[in-house]
Amino acid sequence: MKTALVHDWLNQMGGAENVLEAMVDMFPGSPVYTSMYGPDLMPASYRSWDIRTSYMQRLPGVTTHHQAYLPFYPKAFEGFDFSGYDLVLSNKSGFCHGVITPPETLHICYCLTPTRFLWMYDAYRQREGLGQVTNRALQPVLARLRRWDRMAADRVDQFIAISTEIQTRIKRYYGHDSVVIYPPVDVERFTPSSRQPGDYYLAGGRLIPYKRVDLAVQAFNELDRPLLIYGDGRDRESLQALAGPNVTLLGRVSPERLIDLYQHCRAFVFPGLEDFGIAPLEAQAAGRPVIAFGGGGALDTIIDGETGVLFDEQTVESLIAAVLRCEATQFRPAACRRNAERFSLDRFRRELMNFVETTYVEHREN
Repeated sequence: MKTALVHDWLNQMGGAENVLEAMVDMFPGSPVYTSMYGPDLMPASYRSWDIRTSYMQRLPGVTTHHQAYLPFYPKAFEGFDFSGYDLVLSNKSGFCHGVITPPETLHICYCLTPTRFLWMYDAYRQREGLGQVTNRALQPVLARLRRWDRMAADRVDQFIAISTEIQTRIKRYYGHDSVVIYPPVDVERFTPSSRQPGDYYLAGGRLIPYKRVDLAVQAFNELDRPLLIYGDGRDRESLQALAGPNVTLLGRVSPERLIDLYQHCRAFVFPGLEDFGIAPLEAQAAGRPVIAFGGGGALDTIIDGETGVLFDEQTVESLIAAVLRCEATQFRPAACRRNAERFSLDRFRRELMNFVETTYVEHREN
């Protein structure tokens, strides 16, 4: 199949880019269409890809302030020409599912989430701290983009969801059915240690509001148990101010240091509501249990009482109770590892390719 890959933007690294890298490996030589690309902001390996950008690439400051160009994305993705392609595979959390394909071309959308700031705006507004003036100014733009986003979903031939949570959102906001194929997790990087775990708990990643690391800090201040937090982000200063003497912010750590931190923590603490969540699976691959808020992707990736503990409310009291329950439960590193292996890179490649091939045959027959 002559294949084109489509991605929202290439100016930051995250879970979406991990998925894209796996797709590029699966479909070598396929061009990657995107709204804009900042080579200096992405891994050097991306420079060997065939990356094709939209007219947005010429807009001033777009790679560092892409949110300011919100109304421009629909036209950017509608402007690409996919004549001659058998398959278009879009990797979407924003607008890239809105590409226009010929009838004979199969368009499969790997949906990381329906566009969050359109359909879950109240949570997004709170997360970003948007004021009243900005909120009022955005409303007409958001209303217009919601109409376009819903219409664009009808251009997709088949949706794939990254979790049951996202499968529910695709049905709710777009009115489409989907299958679940979990994102790839590089579980081979992480293995259980032969040493006994330490006395500390671990949290971290991108330190931004919706991750709710503040909840972990407050809970462990009250518990007076050691908590290590890795990573960086705009919440770092406020978390540092909130932290008691038992809480240590490590900043960015090397990949080798992160593996060691996972392997020897008592448990990994994951208090945010995530669409999927890679870090809890990395911790389980290292043989350690996870204490997580019982919503979103955590419901798919953590077996309560076997590979971790789920708590029902994003409150300090609920998290404290989960920590105490975790300490009263025996977890087997082998069980945690076995659960993480269900989400491996090889499994992702196999399931995605099988779905693509089967769907392509059906598309051609129809």
